[in-house]
Amino acid sequence: MPFTIVHQDITKMKVDAIVNAANTDLAMGGGVCGAIFMAAGATQLQAACDKLAPIQTGEAVITPGFRLPAKFVVHAAGPVYRDGKHGEEEQLRSCYQNSLKCAAENKCGSIAFPLISSGIYGYPKDEALRVATAAIGEFLIERDIDVYLALFNKAAFTVSE
Repeated sequence: MPFTIVHQDITKMKVDAIVNAANTDLAMGGGVCGAIFMAAGATQLQAACDKLAPIQTGEAVITPGFRLPAKFVVHAAGPVYRDGKHGEEEQLRSCYQNSLKCAAENKCGSIAFPLISSGIYGYPKDEALRVATAAIGEFLIERDIDVYLALFNKAAFTVSE
């Protein structure tokens, strides 16, 4: 049940599931979300998402991975960071917990996460990393799954070191 932080493009990872930092409408967006949609096949992935939308902040749902190396995409709606005093940490923790539950329910042996909410949603990278590692660590106490935190940009990876 290892937990590994990698500097990698999540859309190229050969894992059972990757996590999309989604919006609550499960609509194709920018950043990691846009990259995942493009790599999976935007039309197919959007059609699958449309059947599950909308979701609440902190929730997660699962779709096929279509053209991705991953079998599944778990879509987790992260919080927009305001000031850390509006439940953002609890919502972000829920994203990780619910994504891991989705993966476990679908018998995934491995999952890769981006650093949810740390891009355009403005969550400070060091705080987002702290929440991610705590939530993932708690889950791994009771479950056996390989977890990767895929940090694409140099700034996020430097924070992780």
